[in-house]
Parts: sequence; structure tokens; C-alpha cells
Amino acid sequence: MKRVYYSGFVPVNAYDNRLPALKQPPLVRENRLYQADWLLRFYQFQVDEIVNDAYPELDLEVDPKLSWALRNPQAFPVDVNKADYEMLLRVPGIGVKSAKMIVVSRRYSRLGTEQLKKIGVVMKKAQYFITCHELPVRTVNELTPEHVRHILTQKKGKKFDDRQLTLQFQE
Repeated sequence: MKRVYYSGFVPVNAYDNRLPALKQPPLVRENRLYQADWLLRFYQFQVDEIVNDAYPELDLEVDPKLSWALRNPQAFPVDVNKADYEMLLRVPGIGVKSAKMIVVSRRYSRLGTEQLKKIGVVMKKAQYFITCHELPVRTVNELTPEHVRHILTQKKGKKFDDRQLTLQFQE
């Protein structure tokens, strides 16, 4: 097969109570399946890196690539001026096209934040997982994966200053 199409669960009959009673399938689940498929086909990820025994389901709050990065903080930060193409593909916010452009561009000069933005890197996500000569040292290892997740999943309407110390209490 060349292409797989995913669809959310739609109940066909109302008389069988073994199936979940959903009014509308969660569309974000369908989106996460497509994102995971994309990682497998174009980003050189393996199935057990996306889902495994410890994480049997896709995270509905963040995309699979960001989820993998938050579970593997030991692989970061990645120096965009030195890292190989395969490792650049693993950085959230860097796509296939951007990774190729980074590899070509750094032959001519050292890359900074402005060059990365022009290339098309999504700095909102990537800034916590990369280093270059201009970025402050506030990577996933300094902030903790939980804090980075909190910053990236925050609703757009809320104002949040990520320079301020926040304490997260267990409920």
C-alpha cells in the first residue's frame, strides 16, 4: 500500500452496547494518526518510538514528534550548526524541508535565530530543543519536559511570561 486513510470511530448501530457511545469522533485523534504516519514515512521514526508499552496511546494534547522529544530530553539540545540531518528531523519545529535547508545553509555561515526563522523553522517549539550561537540556554533540560509541555500547550488567550518562575502543584 502506498497510502493509508484514517477515520475516527463512528457508531453504526445503537443496539450494540459493547461499543463506545460517541456522538462525534474526536477529530484530534484522527489528526494524531496522520501525524504519526507522517513521522514513520518521512522522518525516519520507528513505531516503538512513537508508541510502546510505556506509552501505548498517542498523546492527544501534543503532536507525536513533540511527545517523543519530551520523553527523550537526553537527546537535546541539538546544535543546528553541527547536527546531522537525521537528528535535525527529530527536533520539534523542524520539518524535512527546513532540515535540508539548514544542512545546505550552514556550509556558508553559522546559523542564528533570524536565519532559522527565514528557513521556516517554527521557533516557538524548536527553541527548547536546539542551540545556536544566539539562543539563550533555556532548553528542555534546564526547564524540565513538564514545564516545556505546559508552555507549549497553554491556551492562546492566556498571557504567560515564561521568564517568571512558576510552581506546579500536584492535585
